[in-house]
Amino acid sequence: MFLLVLIPLGLLRIKSMFYHAYNSYLDNAFPYDELRPLTCDGQDTWGSFSLTLIDALDTLLVLGNHTEFKRVASLLQDTVDFDIDVNASVFETNIRVVGGLLSAHLLAGRAGMELEPGWPCSGPLLRMAEDAARKLLPAFQTPTGMPYGTVNLLHGVSPTETPVTCTAGVGTFILEFATLSRLTGDTIFENVARRALRALWKTRSDIGLVGNHIDIVSKKWVAQDAGIGAGVDSYFEYLVKGAIMLQDEELLNMFIEYDRAIQNYTRFDDWYLWVQMHKGTVSMPVFQSLEAFWPGLQSLLGNLDSAVRTFQNYYSVWRQFGGLPEFYSIPQGYTVDKREGYPLRPELIESAMYLFRATGDHIYLQLGLDALESIEKIAKTPCGYASVKDLRDHQLDNRMESFFLAETIKYLYLLFDPTHFLHGGGTEGDGSWEEGGEGGQCVLGAGGFIFNTEAHPLDPAALYCCSRHAQDRQDLRDILLSLSQPTQKSDHQSAPPAKETEGPPPGQSESIALKPGEKKTPPLLSCPVQPFSARLSILGQVFSDNT
Repeated sequence: MFLLVLIPLGLLRIKSMFYHAYNSYLDNAFPYDELRPLTCDGQDTWGSFSLTLIDALDTLLVLGNHTEFKRVASLLQDTVDFDIDVNASVFETNIRVVGGLLSAHLLAGRAGMELEPGWPCSGPLLRMAEDAARKLLPAFQTPTGMPYGTVNLLHGVSPTETPVTCTAGVGTFILEFATLSRLTGDTIFENVARRALRALWKTRSDIGLVGNHIDIVSKKWVAQDAGIGAGVDSYFEYLVKGAIMLQDEELLNMFIEYDRAIQNYTRFDDWYLWVQMHKGTVSMPVFQSLEAFWPGLQSLLGNLDSAVRTFQNYYSVWRQFGGLPEFYSIPQGYTVDKREGYPLRPELIESAMYLFRATGDHIYLQLGLDALESIEKIAKTPCGYASVKDLRDHQLDNRMESFFLAETIKYLYLLFDPTHFLHGGGTEGDGSWEEGGEGGQCVLGAGGFIFNTEAHPLDPAALYCCSRHAQDRQDLRDILLSLSQPTQKSDHQSAPPAKETEGPPPGQSESIALKPGEKKTPPLLSCPVQPFSARLSILGQVFSDNT
């Protein structure tokens, strides 16, 4: 009975919160990047491309507003131009703009948009995402392959640009860039993201930790504090989620090694402190609000006991202040000077969503209610919701960051809607999945969506659909040709046997066809994405229904 009453009421209140913030942005701030909720106007912050609208686009679809989703998708195509003389954050543009457009493209079919033939391998929103990502590529043209932090969208990297960037700014591209490469067939995006990840991996300390800021040219660590919070967080997140989305053991093994060092050197009583990356000695005994994603990430790996205990620590801070301060001193049990603010971040709500899915424990719904009550009471203004400047006295700041609509509200909604299609919910025939690809031969949206660090959901089945369909057909042709070769003779002699190979080149998927007697090695990770083109198997040879 508790759930039956709580869930519908929660969903209604979250929708009301979203539309108060969203309509305030449209009425007072569009086409600027962000709303200023205290003065009821707008400002550009990350690049001057209506960032809040791009970031909020897939949230409209999540909340079921197909009409507004289609209107805004069309509006963005007509109004957004990335060929502008603006210095933009490479990291933020990737996770918010590229990620937001990719997600909207992959969800367009559910909104009833008219789709191009071959979707999801083509489409206007995909082309917009590709245009934005190409503007970021000059940042990766460095001796190490690690990118600069800022790029001018018109002129490229400034000659005076600093080579120092944060760890997350190097290691948070594989989800969006691999998605782009797999959908479009252009490998450059995935290649530069992988090169950056591998370069960063080689810089870890002797005890297996990475610092906070690095010189991307010299590979020297400028800030040597190691932890899981600000400046580092999404690097670890992308190793795990990239491993799941791409079925990539290399990324998973990187994270497993990091996690071993993190547990050994930074974890104390289910808190995670900051330590010196070479010595492992504590440098900052603080909890940062950005670290609250960690229990959710642990749940993806099945580390539920540890995740639950750490979540309880973080939730205790929320109950103390009605939000998470940016920094919290663990020894003192209070906020850190000049870090008392709460900019309506989503990370603890994100972890609650994952843990509720994993455990069914109502305590995570209680956190959702607490978040609703706190944000409504503390942050609501006549023109939206304002960042909390100081949780001690509830002073407000004149800013509503785009992630409030993209992440905080979306994760709240998904927390209270456990049967949402993004969770893989629903039953056969209710529209929880759809056709895609050439001739409708791919099944999309059947579950297993991966959220980027801005909460933009990506469908692994779409990557498979676009990158494997052509390869599958070529594999089948090769099989049929090799089967026919022993019976085909030239005028003088038999055809020579086909040359055996030692396996697929690095970075390429192995063939779906197996030699007689050969066994398929099960993947280290599982995700509900299947080779839907496979219909029939005879003696280890795989055929499709149109062969």
